[in-house]
Amino acid sequence: MLGTEKGISAAMNARIIGSGNEAIVLAHGYGADQSFWDKITPCLTLSYRVLVFDWNFSGAVKDPNLYDSDKYSSFDAFSDDLIALLDEFRLQGSVFMGHSMSGMIGCIASVKRPELFKRLILIGASPRGGWHIRRVNVMVIGRYLNEENYIGGFESSAIEQMLSNIEPNFMEWTSCFASLIANGNNPQAVDKYEKSLRRMRPEVALSVAKTVFGSDQRHILDKVTIPCTIIQPTNDAAVPNSVAEYMREKMIKGETTIEKIDMDGHFPHLSAHIQFLKLLGTVLGFYPDMESLSSTCN
Repeated sequence: MLGTEKGISAAMNARIIGSGNEAIVLAHGYGADQSFWDKITPCLTLSYRVLVFDWNFSGAVKDPNLYDSDKYSSFDAFSDDLIALLDEFRLQGSVFMGHSMSGMIGCIASVKRPELFKRLILIGASPRGGWHIRRVNVMVIGRYLNEENYIGGFESSAIEQMLSNIEPNFMEWTSCFASLIANGNNPQAVDKYEKSLRRMRPEVALSVAKTVFGSDQRHILDKVTIPCTIIQPTNDAAVPNSVAEYMREKMIKGETTIEKIDMDGHFPHLSAHIQFLKLLGTVLGFYPDMESLSSTCN
């Protein structure tokens, strides 16, 4: 578990904003930070207490000693940090919204401590991994990997090439990766993601990428009992629509639905935030007047 003398909330730059009887927890994905929620938090704070934070790999976290590549070689350690953070804020029965890798981190945490969660909202999440590179015993490829009976997004050769370029060609890699993932038709989203990636240390970016692309959390899906909404962009280079369908089929113990958002890219809260908020409001039922959304939350 991550910790400092000031507590895990200080280590993770965690804060609660807004008011309301319920809490919603926003967990960013790989290469991002809590500012990636800035377009939607003004609306959410009207109805919720909103907990935002930075994972310890984020460039927004200044203490380089908080991230340990061995400890965080699986999502399990991240889920322990999430649980500790919720405990420190004394939050129970919260809505958890996790983007990308954080979606599965939230699922793992909900299996360990279901009382902490009321609903899971998974944005562009994927459970798949497990491919080994060059017979090395540590799994380094796979979360978005295509294999027989599972289409995860990328071919193994493309992921292997990507990982090999992170440290030696870091600046070029961040530019290419941001354009691919964030939506090349949205320069603002690409620029924000590229700058955020570049705030990471190259060795940390590589280590976390190995964890992300090497994870295999398919065994977790049928253990999740918390109601879950999967929000799936219709044209996401990282996570195709088939992944959302696969997850719904496997999440048999809880009520799981898929909500598709018509957009390109992996970041609906950046590239299509008004559309995303309307969808979120429908799922959670917190907007009595949907027509006022644009003027309130632009």
